[in-house]
Amino acid sequence: MTNVPHPHDFDADTLSDELRPVQRAALALGSNVGDRLDFLQAAVDAITESPEIIPVGVSSVYETEPVGGPADQPSFLNAVLVVDTTLSPRALFERCRAAEDAFGRSRKVPKGPRTLDLDVLAVGQHVISDDDLTLPHSQFAERAFVLVPWAEVDPDFEVPGYGKVANLRDASKDEHKVTKLDDVALELPD
Repeated sequence: MTNVPHPHDFDADTLSDELRPVQRAALALGSNVGDRLDFLQAAVDAITESPEIIPVGVSSVYETEPVGGPADQPSFLNAVLVVDTTLSPRALFERCRAAEDAFGRSRKVPKGPRTLDLDVLAVGQHVISDDDLTLPHSQFAERAFVLVPWAEVDPDFEVPGYGKVANLRDASKDEHKVTKLDDVALELPD
């Protein structure tokens, strides 16, 4: 009997016919300009329309005060989207960047108001330190607006060098600054 990989563990790259492993990834979604909920839903839809990205779960929507940036900017809506993907971390990052740009993200003011903010938090067990991409995300462990929704949707995710997301959330001191919105929800595609 030959050793054939399980079809859900690998996906063939259509350009090179190389097998690529399916990896779990977590993405932080945020918006504090315009119709914030619509922007978050549009991000979920845009990211998951690729056949190389399989949605696993999306957290509840949370409202939070901005961290850093101009003092007078509006509050954020935040969520975490967990996916399985055969994309490389770089390709997933670029897909998130393209979605931000498509929905009018401005990068003129650092940590300023934005229609859409998408951060790749972690991809499998990758550890990357490039000029524009750091995995795990460099500040995720300090941000309750990331840890609370992430622990809701995938508490057992093992973040390289940090441990389980649920344990990180439990150690967070800012959890009270994150307000769950019970009357709204993001939907995953069928």
